[in-house]
Amino acid sequence: SLPDCRVASIGLGKVQYYCTSDNNKDGPPKPALGDAPSAEKAGAAKASPSALVRAVLKKREYGPKYTQNNFITAVRAMNEFCLKPSDLEQLRKIRRRSPHDDTEAFTVFLRSDVEAKALDVWGSQEALARERNLRKEVEREYQENIFRNQQLLKEYKDFWGNTQVKSKKSIHSLASISNNGLNFFFKLLAWVYTGSASMFSEAIHSLADTCNQGLLALGISQSVRNPDAGHPYGFSNMRYIASLISGVGIFMMGAGLSWYHGIMGLLHPEPIESLLWAYCILAGSLVSEGATLLVAINEIRKSAQKNGLSFYEYVMQSRDPSTNVVLLEDAAAVLGVILAAGCMGLTSLTGNPYYDSLGSLGVGTLLGAVSAFLIYTNTEALLGRSIQAERVQKLTEFLENDPAVRAIHDVKATDMGLSKVRFKAEVDFDGRVVTRSYLEKQDIDQILNDIQQVKTPEELENFMLKHGENIIDTLGAEVDRLEKELKQRNPEVRHVDLEIL
Repeated sequence: SLPDCRVASIGLGKVQYYCTSDNNKDGPPKPALGDAPSAEKAGAAKASPSALVRAVLKKREYGPKYTQNNFITAVRAMNEFCLKPSDLEQLRKIRRRSPHDDTEAFTVFLRSDVEAKALDVWGSQEALARERNLRKEVEREYQENIFRNQQLLKEYKDFWGNTQVKSKKSIHSLASISNNGLNFFFKLLAWVYTGSASMFSEAIHSLADTCNQGLLALGISQSVRNPDAGHPYGFSNMRYIASLISGVGIFMMGAGLSWYHGIMGLLHPEPIESLLWAYCILAGSLVSEGATLLVAINEIRKSAQKNGLSFYEYVMQSRDPSTNVVLLEDAAAVLGVILAAGCMGLTSLTGNPYYDSLGSLGVGTLLGAVSAFLIYTNTEALLGRSIQAERVQKLTEFLENDPAVRAIHDVKATDMGLSKVRFKAEVDFDGRVVTRSYLEKQDIDQILNDIQQVKTPEELENFMLKHGENIIDTLGAEVDRLEKELKQRNPEVRHVDLEIL
């Protein structure tokens, strides 16, 4: 190991350098010859009643890369160094605090021991590298086989039908898809029969709603997938992504085609046939769209009450994008039906087809407003929106009420979707409380006896290093305790990152 250099200050302004090595077992450190004081100076220092001795550790230079104190797990040792469990049985085992909630401690190995064992097993670095490449190729083929099996399983489920019970939101989305699809079919027939521009806009409106509900159902199914190595925080944002694409689709397909057909109707007006069947279809559409709108309103009201928000706040903050899309699309559909029916009625009374074209432009404008709102709210959600200030204050106060915490700084609590929260904060710990927590678990008489045995700077260093390392472990345990208690008291908090200040 590297030598440990000390400085002893004797008298006023007189410095004596000591260099000690961890391998020195012959007694206390000896002064370096080049810096040894003369006999006259030493006698003067000894005679001085105000002589003070202070041992100072010089900072060690570890270099740009130092891995002698690194620990690695058994799985990593076997994967990176191509070792077997029997090889690891011969190495030193160290119990460390586990980073996972389901286990308190786990076994690790010194990286230097593992590297030495790998060289002993494989003979050279070149042989180890060849074995690594061979195993990577086998792993790649294994992953390809798994992918092919997953594809076959998916095709099998698609062929025989997936019997998995769907969530309530998925059922609502499928019902909305069926409802909008039927509305599109009947409105399209009415447009072909009457030639009404307003009816064409309503048909396009229902088609856009059908496609967007399909996107929404896909987003819901993807958002409940379990996290994996490539996506450690899960796929909950897929709902926002699907809703964002839905907003763009409404604008391009719904608003764009409605405006185009309305403008063409103003430039080239055509006579309109009997609108009786169109009125009947609009009436049926109003009933079906109104029913789904009431269901969406009830769902949002319940969710808003559960989160302690008003109906307006819940919608504006896009807490549930799937329900919000259904709400806005159904509200726009109801208003669009009323607007189209009114414009078609004016056309029937006056015989002027311009009113019908204006109805198409009005429906297009309505769809454009809905799409703009969806794009804005879901973009804000994807950017990482903070949770309510009251909830942030509640989480902060819980940490500050702990005796081991002096202060909390730089708090960030973001909504991850699906009622999941990620919490991050800088924690200023009370070192005296943490140290007392460590001492409460120790034999004080034994520590006192160890202190009395300290006679040399080397013995003092070993004593301080031993208890200093244990206190650092205690500090880490305090961080784990706070994170665990924060999650238990606040189930919506799924990921906690507490950084020591």
